[in-house]
Amino acid sequence: MADQVSREDLPIPDYDHLPIGDLGHRIRSLGADQLSTLLAHEQAHGNRLPVTQLIETRLADVQGGAPLSGGDPAGLSPALADTVQGGSQVSTATQGPVINPPSHGDPTNPAQPR
Repeated sequence: MADQVSREDLPIPDYDHLPIGDLGHRIRSLGADQLSTLLAHEQAHGNRLPVTQLIETRLADVQGGAPLSGGDPAGLSPALADTVQGGSQVSTATQGPVINPPSHGDPTNPAQPR
């Protein structure tokens, strides 16, 4: 195994907490040196077989001449992007229908009979 790699030296922040689906997308923009760093870290720490295989396969592809994507490996996960940035705003076009009170009166209004 290679030398121990600290978490601060990893090309992807919060690498250890990413699900494998997000990791597969994030490593597509990494070069061979960065993939080797991730692989060394994974083998020294978690050594999860699916993650190791994923990184090894991408490393072999990159070494074989596969192009790198233009994405940002440090960017937000698409699943988390809306929640971190505030999500969608409610407007008259996106709000639900108006609900009328029941015919026997509105139970939250004491002036109306129940």
